Amino acid sequence: MKKIIQVNERPPLGQAIPLSIQHMFAMFGASVLVPTLFHIDPAIVLLMNGLGTLFFIFITKAKSPAYLGSSFAFIAPALLVMAQHGSPYADPLFSNPTAEDTARHMEAFSYAQGGFVVVGLLGCVLALIIYKFGSRWIDIVLPPAAMGPIVALIGLELASNAADTAGLLPGSGESVDPRGLAVFLVTLGIAVLGSILFRKFFSVIPVLIAIVAGYVLAAILGIVDFTAVGQAGIVSLPHFQLAKFDLNSILTMVPVLLIIASEHIGHQIVTSKIVGRDLLKDPGLHRSLLGDNISTAVSGLIGAVPTTTYGENIGVMAMTKVYSVWVIGGAAVLSIVCAFIGKFSALISSIPGPVIGGISFLLYGMIGVSGLRILVDSKVNFDRARNQALTAVVFVTGLSGVTVNLGGIELKGMVLACIVGMLMGLLFYIFDKLRISNDLEDKAD
Repeated sequence: MKKIIQVNERPPLGQAIPLSIQHMFAMFGASVLVPTLFHIDPAIVLLMNGLGTLFFIFITKAKSPAYLGSSFAFIAPALLVMAQHGSPYADPLFSNPTAEDTARHMEAFSYAQGGFVVVGLLGCVLALIIYKFGSRWIDIVLPPAAMGPIVALIGLELASNAADTAGLLPGSGESVDPRGLAVFLVTLGIAVLGSILFRKFFSVIPVLIAIVAGYVLAAILGIVDFTAVGQAGIVSLPHFQLAKFDLNSILTMVPVLLIIASEHIGHQIVTSKIVGRDLLKDPGLHRSLLGDNISTAVSGLIGAVPTTTYGENIGVMAMTKVYSVWVIGGAAVLSIVCAFIGKFSALISSIPGPVIGGISFLLYGMIGVSGLRILVDSKVNFDRARNQALTAVVFVTGLSGVTVNLGGIELKGMVLACIVGMLMGLLFYIFDKLRISNDLEDKAD
């Protein structure tokens, strides 16, 4: 059985460094994807991912292990804002940008930054409201029969992303690249078997070993592109840019607050189950939500993208049983260093999709299993029709592909399932109160 390294434990430096590298590799592919979609400098994002994680650790009193990476929830509204402000990349056929095109795009992105800042500040206000009125409402509106499937959906709805990243979902008329398939299988196989068979310190870094092995095989098979590594400078400075504010851009972005709040609560609950502590009570949901949103506001202010607690890193903790905030903090410091070392960040960026997909395949599944564990640990009684209905509707809502548009923002997957689960939980709570009230009136008569 693996030795558990608890949240406040500090592993020896010789162990902490590879453990931190493992966490950084786990988040890197997804976190760098967001600035790539926005056509901005990934270095500023790596810098703020690291600083944001350190903010989070400080604000939560080093009691909640979480790595903050780039948030996907803002992609659609940010692209819409940039299109409204004349970004040339709004044209899907646009290519070969000139210096003038780049300047015009960065101007458009600055207005998206303004939206990021405001949403982050509103998230801080929400954290203060929760501090004032508490988080007991979560137990009422999200009972275990609803929370279990919601947490499971965090991982399950990302399953297709892992397969797509790995190259296992080719387009029409295309076929799976056998070289990519081989790299995917080797990476996944080493991660799975390593978590079972490795002993001593190797048993807590199977993800890192699998990534290195998959990368080496990918290089041998010729599917690693080293062009960016050769072009990158040894030392580079991130591109800073101040946010600009526009009412229409802000209003376009505000509905995302609902998404990130739901996502944050789900991540904190699943992390609580993994580490064996109720993080919603200590350090408190208000602290973790505040740390998450301060990071988003500061990131947006200086030219980066919003941040969020990362499922990939939650998966690493679930698999390795290493929960130390010292390890998470080490990964944050490494991310900051990468922001200034061009060749190193370019080398990590060159990790091919089949390697990232192979790791994600396992890590997303670990999050899904954590959701099922909530149902088991809470001893949810499925003989009760209410519990059956809650779990069934939440699962189908999250996996069916149903989408609800709210002010230009798409609510779907886990977020929509969370909203539906909360409404059903609240409805059942009201029914219970009305029934108790009626019973008391009957007894009084």
